Amino acid sequence: MIKFFLVELLVLLASSSVFSIEVDTELGRVRGSNLTSRLGLPFHAFRGIRYAEPPLGDLRFVNPQPVKSWAPTTFDATEDGPMCPQPWDNMTDVSEDCLRLNVYTKDLKGRRPVIVFIHPGGFYVFSGQSKYLAGPEHLMDRDCVLVSLNYRLGSLGFLATGTKEAPGNAGLKDQVMALRWIQKHIHRFGGDPDSVTLLGYSAGSISVALHMLSPMSRGLFHRGICMSASPYGPVPFNSNDLLLAQRQARLLKCPQGPVREMVDCMRRKPYLDYVSTYNGMFEFGWNPVLNWKIVVEEDFGQERYLIESPFKTARRGDFHKVPLITGITEFEFLSGVFFDLRNESIVSKYNQDWEHFAPIALLLDRNSTQSRSASRVLRDKYMPESRDKLEYPKSLKGMGELLSDALIGVSFHRFLRMMAPHTPIYTYLFRYKGRYSFLKNPDNQQAMGPVHHDELIYLFHVGLISPLLKREDPENLTIERMTRMWIEFAQKGDPHNKSDQYLKDLNWPLYNSRDQAYLEIGDTLTAKTGGFFLERYQIWEELFPLASFT
Repeated sequence: MIKFFLVELLVLLASSSVFSIEVDTELGRVRGSNLTSRLGLPFHAFRGIRYAEPPLGDLRFVNPQPVKSWAPTTFDATEDGPMCPQPWDNMTDVSEDCLRLNVYTKDLKGRRPVIVFIHPGGFYVFSGQSKYLAGPEHLMDRDCVLVSLNYRLGSLGFLATGTKEAPGNAGLKDQVMALRWIQKHIHRFGGDPDSVTLLGYSAGSISVALHMLSPMSRGLFHRGICMSASPYGPVPFNSNDLLLAQRQARLLKCPQGPVREMVDCMRRKPYLDYVSTYNGMFEFGWNPVLNWKIVVEEDFGQERYLIESPFKTARRGDFHKVPLITGITEFEFLSGVFFDLRNESIVSKYNQDWEHFAPIALLLDRNSTQSRSASRVLRDKYMPESRDKLEYPKSLKGMGELLSDALIGVSFHRFLRMMAPHTPIYTYLFRYKGRYSFLKNPDNQQAMGPVHHDELIYLFHVGLISPLLKREDPENLTIERMTRMWIEFAQKGDPHNKSDQYLKDLNWPLYNSRDQAYLEIGDTLTAKTGGFFLERYQIWEELFPLASFT
């Protein structure tokens, strides 16, 4: 009898509001779940909500379409939706019906600042799901509404033939569609549509910087946080990426021309064919890291994401000016170099023909006289001890700094230079080293950070890397500081709060070209001036002058 009663009680609880919560929107009712934050506070989670129609058939490669109403049914948003097609251990978690977002909130009736997380992954991997990279538990201890989103990846998201069949930037237009959804519906979840902060990491950071420039994104957000990447690298933007599109067509056994026939064939291929050909899309290893390109779109009657070179727009100052936080980690892409230098095949390629393979890894033009010459200079400057031969561990520091600057540092520094005259910027160098990192030495399991992605461990529960950290863990102080600074900025465009015990001594000056002030985030929060890594960035400025970009 007691056993029967307990079973009945569990059934009753499972069907009650103890475990679920429902919200009415203009699209229909949404059912979410109730979860608990890192420090034990209750919050509501609405996961896997469609914000656009599934990009299938004729919707492949082109602008997304607004999601249709699902009324009178109730949308089940109690679990993460699928991630967009990519190589993954659990392929049942992958689908082309992936244009989904997650909303986390503590109070459905409030008007709290909204933080929108745009995930990293080079525009070809990862997602906004809660279980791997974007667990909301840390930020749900703070006073905000958090949104994380998926966008199309790889060739399905960034095929750019320079024709109307695939004009490019579809994944970025997905993000815009999600931001439009937020403007219309976030008030139903306790969010303030007039206080939206974009928080992007790596590819997501590039996205945030470009949203400042895109006519499609103007007015959809009010602050930006750009972590570890910017669009202003050492090569110009093009209007197409036809060679990469033809490479994908070849791997899918589609004709490589005419373009219309090629794209028609690619539209008919199952998405799993794209997943199975991912490895073939890269030149060697996972190089180039930024393989799919953002393009300046030609006008075929579609709504265009970029209508001119971002360099030109930024120089003219004609963009959506919002307060910014931006910064990088101390060692950035040491992680990629660590494994490349321990890979005999990759090291032999560098040693046999540095001038061919280095420009690919460094995101320079292929096989040009300038890129070959520049790669020689860069090797001499960064790795004088490895002029004759790259090898582990001798070349680790120099090659790590070179790749970090090529992929992250130089574009970050240019972003500062071009944005600072027009809008307030707080910048940081992240130097805190905890027990967990995206780079662990497999020989001794010791964290080797801080490297690319490591700040995310303190803003989100990154299930791929660490357990859910608690108050008694040594990382707690950094979590408290990071989440509080970011939330203060999301609330008012300023990370300071003298009445907060964790921030009462914070002195984070705005960046300007004279003082080049920044915050060093380590065991302490220390304001410094004079910039960082400037001698290294000057090497690139001499090789690829910013003044030459339009």
